[in-house]
Amino acid sequence: MTDKVTGLVERIRALQDELEDEFERRRTAFNYRVEQGKIVFESDVLQRHKAIKLKLKQYVAGARPLVFLTAPVIYAVIVPFVLLDIFITLYQMICFPVYGIEKVRRADHMTFDRKQLSYLNGLEKLNCIYCSYGNGLLSYASEISGLTEKHWCPIKHAKRMDRVHRHYSEFLEFGDAEGYRQQQRPSARTPKA
Repeated sequence: MTDKVTGLVERIRALQDELEDEFERRRTAFNYRVEQGKIVFESDVLQRHKAIKLKLKQYVAGARPLVFLTAPVIYAVIVPFVLLDIFITLYQMICFPVYGIEKVRRADHMTFDRKQLSYLNGLEKLNCIYCSYGNGLLSYASEISGLTEKHWCPIKHAKRMDRVHRHYSEFLEFGDAEGYRQQQRPSARTPKA
C-alpha cells in the first residue's frame, strides 16, 4: 500500500472508532448498561417501554394488506440463509486450515440482543431476530469471502464498487502484474507451519 492509501485507511479506522464512541455516548442517554451479556435498563425506563409496547392484536390490525401478502416472501428467504450458513461454515472449516487462513468467528457477526427490548411485542422480536440473523450471516459470509479473495486473488477492481470488504485496501492495484506474481510465489500460497 502506498503511504497515502495507508494514511486514508488509518483515518477511516479512526473515524469508525469516533463513530463507535458517539454511539456509546448515545447509549448512555437511554439509561442502560450491559452486565454479563445482558442489557439492563433502569426500572423507570423499563416501565416507560412497557407502556409504549403495542399489543400483538393492535400491531397486526394496523398492518397494511400488502404487508401480509409479502410476509411469506420475506420469511421464505430463511431457507437460502440457512443453506448459506451451513455451506459457508463447512467451507471455512474444511478449506481455511488447508490455506493457512485464520477462521472467522461466527459469534463476532451475530448479535441477537433486540429481543431484550420490552417495548417490542412477540412478532416484532421475531422480526428483529430474523433481520439480525440475515444481516449477521451476510457479514459473516462477506468476511469469509473477503479472506478467501485476499488469499487467492488480492487484486483491486478497475471499476469502482459501492462497498468493499475490510481487506480490500490491502489488495494490489489493478494491472500490477509484477506485484501479483511476486505475491503469488509458491511459499506465499502454502499454509503456515
